This record gives sequence, C-alpha cells and structure tokens, in this order.
Amino acid sequence: MNNLLLNKRIVISGAARGLGLSFATACAKQGADVVMLDILADEVHSQANLLKKQGLKATAWQIDLADASNIKSTIDNVIAHSAQIDGLINCGALATGVGGKNMMDYDEDLWDRVMQINVKGTWLLSKALVPYLKASSAGKIVNIASDTALWGAPNLMAYTASKGAIISMTRSMARELGEDNICVNCILPGLTIVEATAYVPQQRHDHYVNGRALNRKQYPEDIDGTAVYLLSNLASFVTGQNIPVNGGFVFN
Repeated sequence: MNNLLLNKRIVISGAARGLGLSFATACAKQGADVVMLDILADEVHSQANLLKKQGLKATAWQIDLADASNIKSTIDNVIAHSAQIDGLINCGALATGVGGKNMMDYDEDLWDRVMQINVKGTWLLSKALVPYLKASSAGKIVNIASDTALWGAPNLMAYTASKGAIISMTRSMARELGEDNICVNCILPGLTIVEATAYVPQQRHDHYVNGRALNRKQYPEDIDGTAVYLLSNLASFVTGQNIPVNGGFVFN
C-alpha cells in the first residue's frame, strides 16, 4: 500500500542518522509531512533537504533531549510552524559508546546521561506533544526500545535498563492516553547495522545472526514497515504493545 500516512504530520527524534533517518524516509514516502529532530543540526537539516529534493515533505529542527528547556523551545518552534501533529516516533537515544563494561565498572556519570536522554528525554518529548496529538483524530506514539531489554545483554546495562524503562513507559502511556484516542506502542529492534552500532564487537554481531530464526544481519528497512503500520489508521485498535522486530532472535 502507498500513502498510508497521507496528510499526517509525524515527528521523529534521532532523525539525522540510522533508524530515525530510515523512519523519516519511510514515513515521507508514505505521504507524511515529517518533522525531523536531532542534536546534529547540520546533518538533520541536510537529510531533510535531500528528502525535499525528492518531492517529499520534511522539515528539520535541532533538539537536545538532555535539556528540558530546549525540548520545550524546540516544540514551540515546531508548533509555530504548524500545530498539526498526528504521530511521534521516539527514536532519539544515546547508544554509541555506552557498552563494553560490566555493572561493577560502569561510570556513574555515563549511567545518568543514558537515563537522562533515553528515558527522561522520551518522556519530556512525548509530554510536550500530547496536547497536539489529542487534537488529532487518532494520535499515535511509537517508542523505540531494544530487544536487549528482553534477553539481558551483558556489558550494556545502562542502555538495556533504559530500554526496559521505555517498554514499561509504553504500557503506562497507553493506559493514560487511551481516553484521548492516542495509541502508544513500542518497537524492539535487534542489533541493526547503523552508525551507532559500528563499535559493537563482531562477536556480538555473530551472536545475533546465528541466533535468529532468520539467519542474517538486520538493517533499518527491516523495521520501517512496522513503524509505518503503527502510525497508520490500520493500527487504530492496537495500543500498549511491545513488538520485537529482530528476525526471531527473541520471541515475545
């Protein structure tokens, strides 16, 4: 199907690279007007311009998910441009450089920063956009967690804990926002080939490929369809669900 998101305005955090960029591209190709957010200002603006050159609808804004006041001011600017918001993908997260140490060696400051961006940032961005999602006929929030929270990936505790929090938050958000006809769901990707996972040891990549029911590497486009579906009217009675998209490495 084409144009599953026609005339919908979708906000995507972490949209300069990797999964977030892939989601933004997929949504735009399905007819959405995508609002791309990222701390990497030059990159996110460049990517939005590339989409516009393809005849797609996209705007870009810099955001710092570690800064509550910046989140508010950024969303104020987004809304000043257009108050229509139909969907949100919470993809922005700190992933690079957060692994490799066990729980005894983890740095406290790094732990706090992972939680501040991945968990608190997701909450605050959602909170800022909920009033506008309520005004939509069928608002959608798609949180991006990780299947590491299901199988307990070692030497990655802060990231794994943050994604476990996203899973739990999804359920609570779905309960609280259901009365406003806002659906809240969560995608749990497996280890995906993007810039943020370039540092992951080959042994971990091999562990994933060999353990999947579908024995191959995972790419961003493997997840795009699930995100588009959850943002579309096809998923209007789906909420509170945590959906692993990992080639069968973890069954849920």
